[in-house]
Amino acid sequence: MNLVVQRKLRLRNRADFNRIYRYGKSFANGQFVVYWSRQPVAEPFRLGVSASKKIGNAVVRNRMRRVIKEIIRLNGAKIVPNIDFILIVRKPAVEMETKQLEKSIMHVLRKAGLLKKEARF
Repeated sequence: MNLVVQRKLRLRNRADFNRIYRYGKSFANGQFVVYWSRQPVAEPFRLGVSASKKIGNAVVRNRMRRVIKEIIRLNGAKIVPNIDFILIVRKPAVEMETKQLEKSIMHVLRKAGLLKKEARF
């Protein structure tokens, strides 16, 4: 099942991003910040990825977005339903390999309480 690739599972418009930034909760580690809020229409969840110009040029930013979306797609079954969340990439993440990125993303999602109970370690 192609979770994140589906358009309906992506946060795209500015209003959704602003709502989550303003009213959502946030958690962070060294590589990522996650903002999230409950959203009944988000089934199973909706993801937005933010990579600022601080982390690199367009090639670097787009690569990070693609890698993050793929990590979320592969781990989608572990994420709690009915949430909108935004992953913000921090500069140290650019130097990491995919496995390290996955571990870091799962860590920040666990810290935020966005993983299902049976998916926690």
